[in-house]
Amino acid sequence: MGDDLQTAIKRLVSAIGADRGRLVDIIRAIQERFGHVSDSAIDAISEEMGIARVEVEGVVTFYSFFTKEQTGQTVIRLTDCVAARMRGMERVADAFKQALGIDFDQTTPNGKITLRRTSCIGLCDQGPAALCNDVPITYLSSDRVKDVVTTIAASGNPRDLVKTLGEGNNAAQLIQSMVINNIRKRGAVIFDDHCRGEAIKNAAAMTPAEVIRAVKTARLRGRGGAGFPTGMKWEFTRNAPGDRHYVVCNADEGEPGTFKDRVILTEAPDLVFEGMTICGYAIGATAGIMYLRGEYAYLKPYLDDVLARRREDGLLGAQIGGRDGFSFDIEIKLGAGAYVCGEETALIRSAEGGRGEPKNRPPFPAQRGYLDQPTVVNNVETFCCAARIIEKGTPWFTRIGSQASTGTKVFSVSGDCRQPGIYELPYGLSLRQFLAAVGGEDAIAVQVGGPSGTCVSRDGFDRILCFDDLATGGSMMVFGPHRDILGIAAQFMEFFIEESCGWCTPCRVGNVLILERLEKIRAGNGQVGDVEYLTDLCQTVKKMSRCGLGQTSPNPVLTTLHNFRALYETKLVEDPAGLVPAFDLTRALREAVRAQGREPVEHSEA
Repeated sequence: MGDDLQTAIKRLVSAIGADRGRLVDIIRAIQERFGHVSDSAIDAISEEMGIARVEVEGVVTFYSFFTKEQTGQTVIRLTDCVAARMRGMERVADAFKQALGIDFDQTTPNGKITLRRTSCIGLCDQGPAALCNDVPITYLSSDRVKDVVTTIAASGNPRDLVKTLGEGNNAAQLIQSMVINNIRKRGAVIFDDHCRGEAIKNAAAMTPAEVIRAVKTARLRGRGGAGFPTGMKWEFTRNAPGDRHYVVCNADEGEPGTFKDRVILTEAPDLVFEGMTICGYAIGATAGIMYLRGEYAYLKPYLDDVLARRREDGLLGAQIGGRDGFSFDIEIKLGAGAYVCGEETALIRSAEGGRGEPKNRPPFPAQRGYLDQPTVVNNVETFCCAARIIEKGTPWFTRIGSQASTGTKVFSVSGDCRQPGIYELPYGLSLRQFLAAVGGEDAIAVQVGGPSGTCVSRDGFDRILCFDDLATGGSMMVFGPHRDILGIAAQFMEFFIEESCGWCTPCRVGNVLILERLEKIRAGNGQVGDVEYLTDLCQTVKKMSRCGLGQTSPNPVLTTLHNFRALYETKLVEDPAGLVPAFDLTRALREAVRAQGREPVEHSEA
C-alpha cells in the first residue's frame, strides 16, 4: 500500500470521523480523490475505523457510484430512463462512444474519462441528460456531445460545461447549475409565498400533542405514494420507548420520471427544514437527517448554507423559538446511487453507513429505526405540507383538495406533452383534466406513479388523482400514439432488475423471468398460456418479495396486462399442436447475414 494512500485515508477518517455511520461518506471521499476504492484502500479503511473488512467491501460493492476498478478523472453518467430514450438518448449514447472511442463501462486510453449509463438522475423533463462527476448537463444532443467531450478533455473540469445558468436558485452562487426548474403551475401549499420561521413560532406556542393533533385533523397523508397518515406516524413515534428519537427526510427520489424533490429543495428548502424541525418538536427528537440522493450532490453546499443561516437565526439549535426544551438540528447525508434506498428501512441502513438493504418489518421505523431508535421517515413534500399546516392552520389546508385527499400534490411530468415540468395541483382532478393542463390530450397511456405505479389507458382517463383512486408519489409519464407500450413495460422491468438489491429470490430471480416471458411475447413467440403464466408469476413476486421494490416491480406488466390486454393478445401465436418456437433463428441471424452481405436461403419442402 502506498504511503500517500495510507496517509490520505488516515486524514480523511480523522476529518470525517471514525464513527461507523460515516463509512459511506469516507468511501465517497476516497472514490472522488483516487477514482476508485482499491483493495488496499478497503484494508486501510477497515484498519482505521476498526470495522471488519467484509463490511467495508460490502458497502463499496453495493452502491453504483463506488467501484474497485480505476475510473477516469471525469465520469460521465448518461441517464438511461424511459423519458430520456423517448428524447433520443440512444443517439446521444452513440455520439459519446464515437467521440471518446470507447464503449460504456470503459475508460479512455489516457485515463481521463470514463463513460457509464445510469438509471435516472432526476432530469427527465430536460433530457437526455448526464452527470459529469457531480455536474448535471441537460438537453444533450448528438451535436452537443463533441463539445462536451472536447471541453472535458481540455480542462478536466466539468464546471467549464456550465455556460448558462438555470432560473431561480439554480443561479445561486453555491449551485451555479444549468438545470432549470420548469415550474409550470404554482399551487397554494408548496410553491406559494412562505413566511420563514412563522410555522416554528406557531409550533412553539403549542404543545407537542397539539401539533400532532393539528396534522391529524388536517388529514395529511404521506406524499411518497403509500399515503400513510402523517399525524398517526408522528404519534406512534412519539409514544414509542427509546433513548432518543429521530427525524429522517427521504430526499432520495430515484423513481424514473420523478424530479419534484429536486425543484422543492432548490426553491423551498426552508419550508422542508421547517417541517422537519416541527416534527422534531412534536415527537421529542433533537436530531434530524436529510438523506439526499447522490445525484443531487450539487445541491448540498447550498442546502448546508441554508441550514447554517437557520442556526444563526435561531431556527435550529438550542431553545428554538425561545422555548425551553425545543432543541433540534439537522445534518445532510448523501446517498451513492441505489434506487432501493428510497425504501425507508433501506434508507435508514444507508444513513447508518451500511449497505442499503431493506429490513424485515415489523418492527417499523416508528418503533426501531435509525440506530434502533424510534424514527419518523417522511419525504420532502410531506414535511413541506406539515409546516404549512402549522403556519396557516388546519381549516386552510382542508379546504384544498378533496375530503379524503386534502391539500395539493406536486407532479413531475415528462414524456409526450407540450409542457413537461413541475405542476402543483389540488387533489381531485381527473386524469383527463390533468392531461389538458400539461398538453397531453392525444396520449394513449399515462404511467401514474413511475414504473412501480399504474399504466392507465384511455379508458381510464376519467379516473381521479387522489389516494382513493390513482395514488402517486408524483411521477407522471405521458405516452403518445406512436409509443410501444409493451416495449416501455420491458424497459421498466430492466430498471427493476438493475436496481434490485438481490437479497430475496422472488425479486432477484422473479423479475428476470417476468422480463424473459414478456420479451418472448413481444417477439411474437408467445402462446395463450404465457399470459396466464405472467399473471401468476407477477402475483408471486409481489406477495413473496421482502420490500416495496419487489412488491411493486411487477406492476409494469400487471397493469399493462389489465389495461392493454389486446396488445398482448395480438402478439400471441396459436398452434394446433401447441408447439411454438421460443427462438427465432432467422431473426437471430439477420444481423450477421446483413454484415456478410448475403441473403438468407429460403427452404421449401420437396
